[in-house]
Amino acid sequence: MTRTARRVGIVLFQLGGPDTLEAIEPFLFNLFCDPDIIDFPFARIGRKPLAKLISTTRARKVQHHYATIGGGSPIRRHTECQAQALEDELRNQGLDAHCFVAMRYWHPFTYEAIEKLQASQCDEIVLLPLYPQYSSTTTGSSLNEFRRLFPNEVPFHCVETFYRNPMYLDAVVEKVNEGLSRFPDPDRPEIVFSAHSIPMSIIEKGDPYQRQIEETVRLLTDRGGWRNPHRLCYQSKVGASRWLQPSLHQTLRQLAAERAREMCVVPVAFVSDHVETLGEIDHEARGEARRLGIMRFEMSAGLNDSPKFIQALGQIVQQALGRAADTSIPIDNAGRALAEPEYAAAAGLD
Repeated sequence: MTRTARRVGIVLFQLGGPDTLEAIEPFLFNLFCDPDIIDFPFARIGRKPLAKLISTTRARKVQHHYATIGGGSPIRRHTECQAQALEDELRNQGLDAHCFVAMRYWHPFTYEAIEKLQASQCDEIVLLPLYPQYSSTTTGSSLNEFRRLFPNEVPFHCVETFYRNPMYLDAVVEKVNEGLSRFPDPDRPEIVFSAHSIPMSIIEKGDPYQRQIEETVRLLTDRGGWRNPHRLCYQSKVGASRWLQPSLHQTLRQLAAERAREMCVVPVAFVSDHVETLGEIDHEARGEARRLGIMRFEMSAGLNDSPKFIQALGQIVQQALGRAADTSIPIDNAGRALAEPEYAAAAGLD
């Protein structure tokens, strides 16, 4: 039978996460072996021994984070649900869509997604990293890995950011409103936007992540129309080098010093609930807030497979398909750095 409609493959990229406590160390080893995260002179010789040393040490430190959320990361489950929902959304729009999940550091790995993608015989491909904002350490790394492994010359459409997409913003606003609705007076709690931190050395080399995070907060507050006070902070810092600040811990202490009694944390750089939201914010930060005297603490839920977010992804894919395709994979290398091991350690939380 001859196909008459174009078949489109959509690859959804995420960092991935260990699905069991035993998987934490090999997951971290894979992360520390990433040349887009850890690079230094003679790295080809020293990267694997260094990765083994750091992953062994770091695994013991982060194990309790995963233990508090059930013993493993839910990010694969959430991402596969997103992929299936997006495939259904696009097929309902008349597109012969086939969605695949490519995790950077754990199953299903990028090569596993590529094997399925090749078997599907797609006519063109949309590369969709599920990081709303661009960083060389996330989007850049995922797309570079795909470029290294994918052998075919098939037209590509590449999505590098989507934080400005109105439907995406509406999906986040919806989750924030749900979180605020759990307070006696939704206009009263402080809204704390929290994003994953990265070393300042990466920002100083041109990475646009900080600027895009700050723009995301401006767009959300304009769109949400909240009367609540709000602020931005960063989480997951590790080591003594300079990172984006203020940290979530610093912000909690500052709010307590200001006698704030209610706060709603909004994870602004993630599209799925995982260890950094469920463990680091909803468990660890919640306990710290209680000890500091903050009486009411809520976190807005991840987008996961919310209908509005899936509609946003559908729009993003259709817009990408409307642009001219390129047989190469455009990678924005601005900000690619000789990243300190501290960043990778933090990213290894999930």
